[in-house]
Amino acid sequence: MLGDVLGGKAYSLYDIEAFIREAGAERVTEDAVLDLEKELEKLTEKIANRAKIYAQHAGRKRIIKKSDVVLAKGVFGSYRMHSRKPTI
Repeated sequence: MLGDVLGGKAYSLYDIEAFIREAGAERVTEDAVLDLEKELEKLTEKIANRAKIYAQHAGRKRIIKKSDVVLAKGVFGSYRMHSRKPTI
């Protein structure tokens, strides 16, 4: 997994708790922090794997460029979550 490659966790549990608090929560349970940690790790791994596919398609075997990551993020909608108009 990503943590194995980086030699540890990408974000500390404290950082993840801070993200949740910045979103407006006054109190955060440990279970919520751990669940978000798992989801962030899964999403990061999916984006990285998709970016690798785009890089390989472009003929690059060892380099993943920002453009590959941007394309991969678009597939998973990571930056479009709040820009969608609500359906009525």
